[in-house]
Amino acid sequence: MEYVRTKDTPTRKPPLNESSLLGWLKINLFDTLFSSVLTILVLIAIFFAVKSLWIWGISDGVWIAETRRECFKINIDGACWAGVIAWLDNIFYGRYPREELWRINLGGLLLILWMLPLWLPRVRGKIFVGLSVVALYPFLAGYLFSGGEKGIFMQVMITAAIVGLAVNVANAVTGYFNRGSLSSFILRKIGKSDAPEKQQRNILLAILLIAFVAVFVWQMGWVVENVTWTKWGGLFLTFVIAGIGIASALPGGIILALGRRSKLPVVSVLSTAFIELFRSVPLITVLFMATTMFPLFVPEGFVLNKLVQVIIAVCLFNACYIAEIVRAGLQAIPKGQYEGAHTIGLGYWGAMGLIIMPQALKHMIPNIVGSFIGLLKDTTLVSIIGLFDILNILRAISKDTPWIGLHKEPLVFGAILFFIICFAMSKYSRHLEAKLATGHKN
Repeated sequence: MEYVRTKDTPTRKPPLNESSLLGWLKINLFDTLFSSVLTILVLIAIFFAVKSLWIWGISDGVWIAETRRECFKINIDGACWAGVIAWLDNIFYGRYPREELWRINLGGLLLILWMLPLWLPRVRGKIFVGLSVVALYPFLAGYLFSGGEKGIFMQVMITAAIVGLAVNVANAVTGYFNRGSLSSFILRKIGKSDAPEKQQRNILLAILLIAFVAVFVWQMGWVVENVTWTKWGGLFLTFVIAGIGIASALPGGIILALGRRSKLPVVSVLSTAFIELFRSVPLITVLFMATTMFPLFVPEGFVLNKLVQVIIAVCLFNACYIAEIVRAGLQAIPKGQYEGAHTIGLGYWGAMGLIIMPQALKHMIPNIVGSFIGLLKDTTLVSIIGLFDILNILRAISKDTPWIGLHKEPLVFGAILFFIICFAMSKYSRHLEAKLATGHKN
């Protein structure tokens, strides 16, 4: 029976839902009288706070001046951003020689270029890309940043890093434009795409070996000036410590988590003791122990600089926290997953690497990224033991003669920097969650 609307039929308004702006506002902000009043009060507080910050930081802010006193002459009520601008190089690079800053910029550009294939959908072999970044990039970047003479080990690793970077870039270009892998592209170009698998593998290994030898000979004459670690600082040093810590903490945490769950008593006890030892003390204590007590336990003549000791301490400390996160993810996997993996003939490592661990890490993405964000912010603790990270540089501005007493503006600028970096990490973790989602929404 067809429904016919007449003039006496009452008009019904469609129910509000979160798909419309008015519905979202009604449901989330103005649902009851109390929530409406609370929303209005919060909006008023935000308005006055933003207005005050805008007037102090933007409208009345001083951007061009030679000294803090000159800032006061221009506007005594506004922020003196001129001091922050004058120290921008120090904030980002520390005391690194100004004529050598191209090395830091080149290292950052190479990292972006190396990791770019991870975000290109058509590129294959992304696991190799990630592993090569973690295993090889630190050697290339470390020599770029520190320089000096190269031993045979560093020459080999730098060569491997350059070859790995070239292979990654070539594979990304091939995958993006030809929708295939670099190996298949090379075999097709030399007419060996139909050759036996063993012959194809030998051809690819021969090409890789020739490239390795050529790069090794080329890099032997490549020497850059030595820059001591004491001149590293600013946001650059923060990224170095946090980057190595993040790259090492995840694999280290996975190993410790598997060790703690191991059925071998010795492995389980040692892993548990190691995790609980580092999780039971604050990071600052671990840093002091690494820089003051560690040299007492190493053989005579074995010397590590303070920066290396700090990086090792940060890596071990955060690996223990990641281990507990990974262990929680492993415990959340149903027992049927383990049984199913064994049913299809997978052993322990096959089941763990192909079925169990990917699910556990996917469930723990928010916790892992949260730990990484905490690691990034905790790097400011190295200022207490004398390393000139970004926090120490920001404090040093107030002690510079032209800008003496300038405290608020540098710290506000540092807070904005940390917010941008941490917010970007948080948004990327949300992107990963959405990309790896399997249809189960919490």
